[in-house]
Formats: sequence, C-alpha cells, structure tokens
Amino acid sequence: MNALSTQFTTAPTEAVAEPTEAFLEPLPHVLDAREVAPADARTLSRAFFERLRTLDEGTHERQYVRNTLIEMNLSLVQFAVRRFRNRTDGTDIEDIIQVGTIGLIKAIDRFDPALGNEFTTLALPYITGEIKRHFRDTTWAVRVPRRLQELRIELARGKEDLHAVLDRAPTVRELADHLGLSDDQVIEGLVAANGHSSQSLDNDQDETSDSAPRPLADVLGSEDPAMELFEDMNSLAPLLRKLEGRERLILQMRFGQEMTQAQIGERLGISQMQISRLLTRTLTKLREGMLAN
Repeated sequence: MNALSTQFTTAPTEAVAEPTEAFLEPLPHVLDAREVAPADARTLSRAFFERLRTLDEGTHERQYVRNTLIEMNLSLVQFAVRRFRNRTDGTDIEDIIQVGTIGLIKAIDRFDPALGNEFTTLALPYITGEIKRHFRDTTWAVRVPRRLQELRIELARGKEDLHAVLDRAPTVRELADHLGLSDDQVIEGLVAANGHSSQSLDNDQDETSDSAPRPLADVLGSEDPAMELFEDMNSLAPLLRKLEGRERLILQMRFGQEMTQAQIGERLGISQMQISRLLTRTLTKLREGMLAN
C-alpha cells in the first residue's frame, strides 16, 4: 500500500458508513479515482468489488464504492474508444465515451468476483458492445431493420476477406458462397447499406465535362402535381361505371353542368331534398370505394 499512499488514504469514518460486517477492514479512500493508474486500479477494484457484494442498495457506502469503481475504471472506456476513432462518422468522441461508460456501469453491476475472473474480461465486451450498438442504431441516415444493419457489417467483413484473396472486389455470387447466404440476401444487404450515409442536397454534381457543377437539389426532379389527380381519376372511373343511370346523371348535372340541386330536382321532377340525399349517398359510395382501393 506504500506505493499508492500518495493517491489514497483510509476512508474517514464520517465519509463512509460503518461496514455491514465486523470483520471487514476499512476501504481505502481514493482521493481522485480518475487519476489511479490502471495497474493500481485493478488491485483496488478487487477490494471494492468484494465490499460492493456486502452492501445494500441505497446506502451511502454502496454509492461511494460503486462510484469509485466507475471512476477508477474509466481508462477501460478510453482504451475501447480508440478502436472506433476512425468510425465516428461525425459523431462527437465525447458521446462515444458516454456510451462506453454505460457499458462499464452495466459490467460493474453484473460482475461477481466470486467467479474468479478478472473484471476487464467482462468489462471490455460490455463497453465495446454498447459502442457498437450505438453506431448500429444511431448513425444510419435512413432507418433500416436491425437484421439488415447486422447483415451490412457481415457483408463488409466478407468483402475484406475476399478482396485479400482475390485482389479484386468480389461478386454477389462469391459473397453469397463465402457467407453461406443466398444471392437475394446479399443484394438486399448491399441495397440496405446505401442507407448508412446520405449526401447533402447542396453537394455539387458534375453533369458533363464542359458544364459547371450544380447542387444536387437543382438536378433532382420534382413531383408532378397532376400525378395525384391522374391516380384519383384512374381509381374513380371504374366506380362511376358501376353507378345506376340516375346516379350518374345527377353527378353529371351537378358537377359537369354545374346545376344547382333545385334545378336538377326540377328537371327530374323530384324535390331538392331528394336530390341532396341521392348526391350524399352517391358521393359516400364513391369515397368508400376509393379508400378501399
């Protein structure tokens, strides 16, 4: 303990609650847990984990022990984050550290020193797993099912393996054989991979060698406002053909000739109220038919 005396001392009794069992020795009081060297953190963590097992939820001492374990082992998060520095895709590195810290906390809550394993053996998979989930779930420009997100990763690894062997990009058939997938599954994964990144509409696009680049937004087509009307008319035509003769005639007079209900009633020899009811019934029938289509 002499080598560590500059970083921690025995915890003062007013700072830490009395041990729950008389035979437990007082824990070291770490002055700055973040500054503890990794080798010292491993030694201290064993004692803190042993104590953590004996403490009840919600006690001051358990909070102190758990928080100290988190801070002492933050170097594991920093170590894991280095593996992902080239994959941040614009994500703030501090966000990745926070995500990794969530994995560290989960590992601390699940670690059982009685099993005889080193804490790092459990902690690093939890930390890296949490970071991988973060990249998988939050860095896609277009949301795709998790199955396709995982397939994209599998295809990327397969491409790397085959490129090293073939010295060229593999074909769909070669990827399928290598990964034990069907051609359709490989194609589906490759198409889904397009949703991982997006391109700004302000990016310049080279149309031809003799024309100036223009933003992508300027070369994209726009939706034809008449298309929706065309689709509606195409759906309406067969419904109109199914109407009775008088129903079609009333619609023609009301909307084609723009006659009033009173004028239509006078022409057909029935009351305006009857015309109103017939129109309402006919329009409801057409509306329901279009919605069903």
